[in-house]
Amino acid sequence: MLSFSRKNGSNDMSDKNTANAMWGGRFAAGPDAIMEAINASIGYDKRMARQDIEGSRAHAAMLAARGIISDSDATAIREGLLTVLSEIEDGTFEYSTALEDIHMNVESRLKELIGEPAGRLHTGRSRNDQVATDFKLWVRDQMDAAVTGLEALMSALLGQAEAGADTVMPGFTHLQVAQPVTWGHHMMAYVEMFARDRSRFADARVRMNESPLGAAALAGTAYPIDRDMTAQALGFDRPCANSLDGVSDRDFALEFLGAASLCATHLSRLAEELVIWSSVQFGFVQISDRFSTGSSIMPQKKNPDAAELIRAKVGRINGALMALLTIMKGLPLAYSKDMQEDKEQVFDAADSLMLALAAMTGMIADVTPDKGALRQAAATGFSTATDLADWLVRSLNMPFRDAHHVTGALVKMAEDAGCDLHELSLADMQSVEPQISAGVFDVLGVDNSVGSRVSYGGTAPAQVRAQIARWRKVLS
Repeated sequence: MLSFSRKNGSNDMSDKNTANAMWGGRFAAGPDAIMEAINASIGYDKRMARQDIEGSRAHAAMLAARGIISDSDATAIREGLLTVLSEIEDGTFEYSTALEDIHMNVESRLKELIGEPAGRLHTGRSRNDQVATDFKLWVRDQMDAAVTGLEALMSALLGQAEAGADTVMPGFTHLQVAQPVTWGHHMMAYVEMFARDRSRFADARVRMNESPLGAAALAGTAYPIDRDMTAQALGFDRPCANSLDGVSDRDFALEFLGAASLCATHLSRLAEELVIWSSVQFGFVQISDRFSTGSSIMPQKKNPDAAELIRAKVGRINGALMALLTIMKGLPLAYSKDMQEDKEQVFDAADSLMLALAAMTGMIADVTPDKGALRQAAATGFSTATDLADWLVRSLNMPFRDAHHVTGALVKMAEDAGCDLHELSLADMQSVEPQISAGVFDVLGVDNSVGSRVSYGGTAPAQVRAQIARWRKVLS
């Protein structure tokens, strides 16, 4: 429903005098119901109530410090705002669509509580810089939450990697068995992915941390305000240097959505692997019952619904990014009402991302790899063919292209015989390349294969454990 009642019981959709009081004396008549419905944002921007009150308290303190309003008025405003916040938090605050947004709802209730001093709060600012400040504070909180969520997921992945540093599994390219790797190495690949997401959120937070408060409508203000004081009070590094840019900038929201889209893409990739691995055809992992569901008709089914829903979240988050990019692409400076449409996209994306991060963290902490199935699969598909080619280069001083050709011939021989490479006899191998010796069998086992990949970042268990130790130190 679009209509909310105020504490005095008035009907918002017909209470034109209330709306006129907010807009001032410019308008002789109140808004049409349809105009009120399209214009109001209180249905969603009330999520910024805490940030709005935080910004207003800082602004009031600054106005008093600069002698623009009295200390007594500032005290009444700041205490009254805490009362408003407590009403919002305990659920007794009643919102009004006639008052359009969270800013006017808070100010109206403040006036009911403290009277005339409430009217002095808006001195030296506009809703343009107010909403930009509130939105920045809200997005900054989400960036911090995303970093915390990512660190929890990375810790869960590190736990899996540590437990499976020696567990051999197939590595894939084109979803075809390529070379043996370890479970720990595979888990650490996602640690690196999510670490980049973590750094993107942290980097964007640094860039966004400039305060728009005091930019006013677009040109600054004639009042002798102290923008450094409010910036410091709100945890910003500095005030933004251009008032036009300050009220029109939504780069911080777009950067959040960009980082969220990449993070959701990584979550989707991991979710896809969990879906594939948990299928009967693969049987690599068991997803716990906590993150699975059954079928309404097929009693044998155990569906990886949490992973599938995580995989789908990227669609919503990408959509939010595209929506806000489209909203902002043609806007002249400084503020346009189009920018009211910025928040719902970001709110939904933030909710989707945090839920997906939490669900993935739980799934990864609980997932159980089937070591036997992983080892068996790692030994299929001639996964040690590259090891054979490398042995020919090292042991026979054969050019790699020649070694590649010899190995291909041996793979074809094994394929025709219905066996794996290590099951060929030495005589079979020597029929293709006479110089091959019995030492070749030392490199054809999957354990020997993974153990030999000792280059930095490789799958050798020692390398995996070194990377685990490095990341544990970083996250600690």
